[in-house]
Amino acid sequence: MEAAPLFTDVAEGPDGGSAYWLICADGLRIRLGVWPRDPAQTGQQGATKGTVLIFPGRTEYVEKYGRAAAEFQARGYSVIAIDWRGQGIAQRMLDDPTIGHVQRFTDYQLDVQAVIAALKELDLPKPWHMIGHSMGGCIGLRALYEGLPVKSAAFTAPMWGIILSGPLRPVAWTLSTLLPIVQLGHIPSPGAKNSIYVLEEPFEDNTLTNDREMWDYLGRQLRAHPEMSLGTPSVIWLNQALREMRTLAAKPAPDYPCLTYLGTNERIVDPRRIHSRMGHWKGAQLELFEDAEHEVMMEEPHLRNRVFDETTAHFDASAQAALQSA
Repeated sequence: MEAAPLFTDVAEGPDGGSAYWLICADGLRIRLGVWPRDPAQTGQQGATKGTVLIFPGRTEYVEKYGRAAAEFQARGYSVIAIDWRGQGIAQRMLDDPTIGHVQRFTDYQLDVQAVIAALKELDLPKPWHMIGHSMGGCIGLRALYEGLPVKSAAFTAPMWGIILSGPLRPVAWTLSTLLPIVQLGHIPSPGAKNSIYVLEEPFEDNTLTNDREMWDYLGRQLRAHPEMSLGTPSVIWLNQALREMRTLAAKPAPDYPCLTYLGTNERIVDPRRIHSRMGHWKGAQLELFEDAEHEVMMEEPHLRNRVFDETTAHFDASAQAALQSA
């Protein structure tokens, strides 16, 4: 592994963070951010409990989770986050770097495999636990089916479906299926606005957070490092995402302890798919946050503190149960 940049000036993460370039099995380069918990160096109390694997959403990047890493670390965990292929400062795949793209949605599992190999090489403390946000929740769910070596999973507004109006849904399916056939799969998704949301939209009535300070935090990051920004997805990304979500929806719930968070004002991913999945996941728990938007880890302080407190309690309990059953 080679050292990669970690923009500590905007991440506001714990001390001692680092980043690495990882080469996936198909040759693409992604980035791994690591915040190891070392009580001897940081003055924190208690032994390290394990490692939290943060699977970010579409358009996101390692530094977005600097503050989340500090929260998890304060509660006893080392933390990693990922720049998925085609976003952050990982390798982009199109001539227009503002378009989010993936050739096959399952290619993200190559990123997961590279990350797991790196965690083993870095000898990050076990047990490992995964928290997947939005698109990272879709990638994470697929990874669970493929045997992700974690003791438990958590999700925030997972992309198990996306909100499309009734008339738009068949259009999205049709166009995203036909355009790649005529070599137009790499263009922006029809009707999508190719803009950087947190830089070009007002805070008022935004779909991400009710917390102005967290909104400004995201804006500062992308103004300082515009190379991390990403706009609309490609036609192929949209088609592959729709197919992956449909495929996963048909599968029974995986056998992992699971905790999921969803804001009642969610306007990006489809709440119906989340309620359906969690309603059929044995022993899993769905927590609803009244009036919260998409980014519950970046919502108002009393809500995001609940996320970190309850998620780490979930991880603690899952690890203890696994020990007792071993």
